Amino acid sequence: MTSLTGKVAIITGAARGMGEAEARLFAERGAKVVLTDILEDEGRAAAAKIGDAALFVRHDVSSAEDWARVVAAAVEAFGGVDVLVNNAGLLRHAALMDETAENLDKILKVNLFGAFHGIQAVVPAMRERGGGSIVNISSLAGLQGIPRHAAYGASKWAVRGLTKTAALELGEDGIRVNSVHPGAVDTAMLGRTVERGRGGFPAVPLRRVGEPEDIGELVVFLASDASSWMTGTEFVIDGGSMSGIVPPMKG
Repeated sequence: MTSLTGKVAIITGAARGMGEAEARLFAERGAKVVLTDILEDEGRAAAAKIGDAALFVRHDVSSAEDWARVVAAAVEAFGGVDVLVNNAGLLRHAALMDETAENLDKILKVNLFGAFHGIQAVVPAMRERGGGSIVNISSLAGLQGIPRHAAYGASKWAVRGLTKTAALELGEDGIRVNSVHPGAVDTAMLGRTVERGRGGFPAVPLRRVGEPEDIGELVVFLASDASSWMTGTEFVIDGGSMSGIVPPMKG
C-alpha cells in the first residue's frame, strides 16, 4: 500500500463523494488531512469519522480570502502543506444554445478559479517543505467533447491547461502538478441511481460505473513519493470509456 506518512493534505469538496473517499484513504495511509467544503454538517461528520488526523474547514473555493484561511489552518493544525487536491466542482447540464453566461460564470468560479486560487495559496507553504504534489480533478469532459456539457467542459479543459502551466513553472520548486480525468463515478454529482457490479453499465468496457475509491486510490498514488517523477500529466480513469466503441455484451 502506498504510504502518505508524514504528509499534510488539503482536499476540497471533501464532505461527500470522491473528496470524502480521498480524505479517508489519505488518513488510512498516514496523512493528516484538512477537509474543506461549503457543506458544513456533512463535512464535519466526514472529518469526525476520520478522527484526530482530520480537520474540517468551511471553504468557498472561489474566494482567495477563504483559501488563505484554509492554508493557515493547515499550517497551524498540522505544521505545513504537502498535498493539495482540487476536487470541489459543479456540474450542470444544458444544451449549448440554452446555456447562460450566468451559469458559465458560476461553474468557472468553482471549477477553474477554485483550482487557480488553491494553487496560488499553497505554493508558499509547499516551498517551505521543499516541494509537494497538486492534483487537479478534471474530467473526461476535459479531454473530449460531450453534448450538454459546454460550460462544464470548458471549465475542465481549462483546468487541464492550468495544470500544464503550473507543472512547468513549479517544477523547479519540487512541486508536481497533475490532472485526473474520471469517467462516470457513483456520486451525487452523477445525478442518477446506477446499477452496481459488473454488467450494470454496458457503455463502459469494464461494464461498471466507477466508485469514489477507484479515483481515491489514484489520487493517493499521485500524492505519494511513488509518483515523484510524474508531473504535467493527464491521468484517465474511466473503465476504458475513451478506448473507443464498446462491443456488445456477450450472450
